[in-house]
Amino acid sequence: MRRLHFDRAVVVLAMLALLTVAGCGREGGGQRRGAAPTPVVEAVQARHGALPLTQRLSGVVRGRNQVRINPEISAVVTDVLARDGDTVAAGQALVRLRDQEFRDRLKQATASHQIAQAQAKQADARLAEARSALRRVEGLAAEQLVSDADLEASQTRAISAEADAELAHARVDQAAASMAEQQGNLARTVIRAPVEGSVGDRNAEVGMRVDPSTQLFTLGRLDSVYVQVVLTDEMLNFIAEGQSAEIALAGRGLPLAGTLDRISPFLHPVTHSTQGEIDVANPDGKLKPGMFVTVDVFYGQSADATLVPLSALYEQPSTGVSGVYVCDADLGQQELQAAGDDPGMALSGPVDFRFVPVQVIASGRMEAGVSGVETGDWVVTLGQNLLGPERSQAKARPVGWDWVEKLQSLQREDLLQDMIERKPSS
Repeated sequence: MRRLHFDRAVVVLAMLALLTVAGCGREGGGQRRGAAPTPVVEAVQARHGALPLTQRLSGVVRGRNQVRINPEISAVVTDVLARDGDTVAAGQALVRLRDQEFRDRLKQATASHQIAQAQAKQADARLAEARSALRRVEGLAAEQLVSDADLEASQTRAISAEADAELAHARVDQAAASMAEQQGNLARTVIRAPVEGSVGDRNAEVGMRVDPSTQLFTLGRLDSVYVQVVLTDEMLNFIAEGQSAEIALAGRGLPLAGTLDRISPFLHPVTHSTQGEIDVANPDGKLKPGMFVTVDVFYGQSADATLVPLSALYEQPSTGVSGVYVCDADLGQQELQAAGDDPGMALSGPVDFRFVPVQVIASGRMEAGVSGVETGDWVVTLGQNLLGPERSQAKARPVGWDWVEKLQSLQREDLLQDMIERKPSS
């Protein structure tokens, strides 16, 4: 569909240019050889209505659950199991690191744990022996068969044995924690996807040494993304959650509809700005994380006014005054004559156009509300540069609003590139 819009636009622009110079060199048809040709313009009828009030913002696309994948340990990469564009499941292995060093550490920690357990058993046996001896001495002391000094010495040995047992069990816990740490480090030699998503920004190669500061991949879901926009504190006076929004991608078709889903309540202490987020379904992957987009947030409607296309507004180069060219005649009542082989290129005869300064009351994405022009007036949307600064004559091609909006939606650089590609080589 967009290709057809380009084709039509290029044909119209080319024919307008040809028709503008068609009178050059003619001796008949009311034109003398060398006389200035009658320019050709496009015009549309101004209409009455209200404009949706919009705030245009720049946005950045973010992937859902977009995270950076970094290793948690320092080691050398031995295997890379994912490539850019791969879709992975949560828990799927992405990279393997050399693990021999961590296996050796785990063996040492396991041996230390076993030694600590054996020492704890010895300490428990000594404690049991000391307690048994204490019970015997206490029995003899009750019958006054041992001295108080012997009883105190037996009690001291029991207390010391109990302390030794507690220390041995603490060493067992310490060795177990060290063993668990080494088991964790060994497990970290296989870097896994924390969430389901698509892999990108690959920076992992076999043989490279990585550490926790090394970004290996970026991972995120691309079937559902969000657009992040910056909102100033002044914008928060009229922009709120739930308002409609349109997301436009340069050269990628019609805008995408969305809603301003979230606004952070915390403003930056220096810039006094905050962030808003717009959730967007992205089943075809058209939106890529990191892509810059244009966002229009709709926050209300203007008062009723005369509406003209944005392309009708023209600034006079000599004076800097902004206005529109208005036709003195009603083009809807004019008899049109076919120009060329295209029936859609029917033109009026020469009619008068005058430049009318206007004041823009409100501006939308495609049209503007102005004062100084009446509803129903025919205004020039294409070819203003061919007209005089105040009043001049031109042949006009009446067009509808749909056609003007299609032309306005085309990127100028794309249109020029398309015309260049069509230009025959000499």
